[in-house]
Amino acid sequence: MNTNNPSSAPGLRLGVALGFVLLALAPFVVYPLFLIKIICFALFAAAFNLLIGYAGLLSFGHAALFGGGSYLAAHALKRWGVSPEVALLIGTLFAAALGLLIGALAVRRQGIYFAMITLALSQMVYFLFLQAPFTGGEDGIQSVPQGKMFGLINLENQLTLYYTVAAIATGALFLLWRIIHSPFGNILCAIRDNEARTVSLGYRPTRYKLAVFVMSAALAGLAGSLKALSFQLASLVDVTWQMSGEVILMTLLGGLGTFFGPLVGAALVVCMQSFLSATIIPTPVIIGVTFVACVLSFRKGVFGQIKHWLKQRKRQAGAPH
Repeated sequence: MNTNNPSSAPGLRLGVALGFVLLALAPFVVYPLFLIKIICFALFAAAFNLLIGYAGLLSFGHAALFGGGSYLAAHALKRWGVSPEVALLIGTLFAAALGLLIGALAVRRQGIYFAMITLALSQMVYFLFLQAPFTGGEDGIQSVPQGKMFGLINLENQLTLYYTVAAIATGALFLLWRIIHSPFGNILCAIRDNEARTVSLGYRPTRYKLAVFVMSAALAGLAGSLKALSFQLASLVDVTWQMSGEVILMTLLGGLGTFFGPLVGAALVVCMQSFLSATIIPTPVIIGVTFVACVLSFRKGVFGQIKHWLKQRKRQAGAPH
């Protein structure tokens, strides 16, 4: 047995099984729309983590991809009258195309220059959506119809909508898992760790960076499309630079470069936002303090630190006495 294959770990299989059980039972305990919000942002954070955690590329403009998918899916549903599955495909493909454009310009630079280019292009997309006639300006696209997926699944039922979104997100995360644990994912990690050595081995990092940027963009667009479909709304909030900062926070809080870390981080941030919105406490301040505390105490993120502790305990248990 290949012990280096993460899919062969019994603990992972147990964790995945428990995750499916929780997904199935959660809507009977928690409001389904709240769970859908967590799922959408978890997928968004996982898409962003593919870029920064495995390729080492820090994007300050991922909100353009998330919001772009949201706007195109909402417009396709409301104006073109397409079915939900087609709208999700349109939103995802638009985000991928936008990611190809942004990535082709950004991957030629490294470090802070790459980040600044993505931020600048994201702001251009924001002003485009602000002024474009089909986006509704500051009002956004509201009252987006949900309809029936494949003509059979009635998404107007919240429980049905939840299970549909959960199934799509699970499929996307499985695809992400396969990408990370493939030869392509290994090359991405090699580029992240030592790009010069990767070049000496005959690889062309620019091509791999552009490919992973497009993949990350497509998954971010799918997350935005699912959000627009679920909440029947596409707004400028999804395209702002603050949204880009929020997904960075989710990823770092959960654990950079870990598969489940961004999912945990997204759940923590969404839960904090929901809880604090009902109080007089300023939400950004508390989230900022929490982030600083976690960075100082858990430098690997919440999930990353737990994973590190478990590895240490396993080594100590296996060490000869």
